[in-house]
Amino acid sequence: MVKKKKRQGQSEYFFDYSLLFIVLFLLGFGLVMLYSTSSYEAAQKYGSSTYYLMKQLRSTILGLVGMMVIANIPYHFWERFYGFGYLISVVLLALIIPFGHESGGAKRWFRIAGMSIQPSEIAKLCMILFLAVVICKMGKSIRSMKGFLALIALPLPIVLMVWKITSNLSSAIIIMGIAVLMVFVASPDYKKFILMGLAGVVGVALIVFIIVNMADSGSLNYRGDRVLAWLDPEAYVSDKGYQTLQALYAIGSGGIWGKGLGQSMQKLGFIPEAQNDMIFSIICEELGLFGAIAIILMFVMLIWRLMVIANNAPDLFGALLVVGVMGHMAIQVILNIAVVTNTIPNTGISLPFISYGGTAVLFQLAEIGLVLNVAKRIQLKEV
Repeated sequence: MVKKKKRQGQSEYFFDYSLLFIVLFLLGFGLVMLYSTSSYEAAQKYGSSTYYLMKQLRSTILGLVGMMVIANIPYHFWERFYGFGYLISVVLLALIIPFGHESGGAKRWFRIAGMSIQPSEIAKLCMILFLAVVICKMGKSIRSMKGFLALIALPLPIVLMVWKITSNLSSAIIIMGIAVLMVFVASPDYKKFILMGLAGVVGVALIVFIIVNMADSGSLNYRGDRVLAWLDPEAYVSDKGYQTLQALYAIGSGGIWGKGLGQSMQKLGFIPEAQNDMIFSIICEELGLFGAIAIILMFVMLIWRLMVIANNAPDLFGALLVVGVMGHMAIQVILNIAVVTNTIPNTGISLPFISYGGTAVLFQLAEIGLVLNVAKRIQLKEV
């Protein structure tokens, strides 16, 4: 759906209400599923079944306000802050070491005025802005091997800090994935990426092979144990494979049409923190294969709208901003569903707009605000 707006002269612009509707639908559906998934645990832990829902609702409302503000600020305004954003990401990640709040065995958050702030979510948005500006400044030099390697190397400090300081490998992979996709879109030479992809596949296969052969040595860390649990979750049913198996039970028991909204059994303490990374399994249990496919199609429509906006953006900077947001959403959705279905080893990846997480929804909506502003600058041709 496109609404035309008349400006001075004969130029016409549009606001992408289709994208806005998709995002609002995902947010509304996410709040419903969050309450359904978390009400039991919230009542047990905090004495209120709406504890998680109200916290997420506050973040969602704040995020929607921020989204509309950002959607009305010309996106070139943010261009001047690209270096500052990179620096802020580095500083915030470094401050996690002395001031970070630990939860679930990981120190990834700041606690400020009763709110949790996750620097890795801030780093994702800052990386999109930083690389969009740098790629535009580099111009044709991106075609040289030196320019290509420089662009690939620039995200590495933040990627390594997210991985090592916050022990959040999944967010590190997402940030690097965003960077590679943005460089891929801007670079005309695809051979480098084919070689990188092949090297990555060989590297992952080699790591899995080494871990399997070290299984009996007792020297593996928890990530190695997760790989083994991925290969044979039933052998680790009381430890690393427990959450994965419970999620698979939920998916299997949902069948085609599901048990009905609110009727999940696995959310009753069987899946730890079901409202976070494993919320897709509860969707499958309550709404069945039909509901799961419907949500996947909504995400496909979201990615499609982002692709349309990127293809029609008025300049390279705007296109790269949208490509970065598209990469973030696509990578996170694919990895989350892959984890829940045990396609890849279990690692903490939330489902955009649906999983519980205040910082995540705030900055995801900020990214959508940027995209909406780029879309508003697309000039329509008069017929």
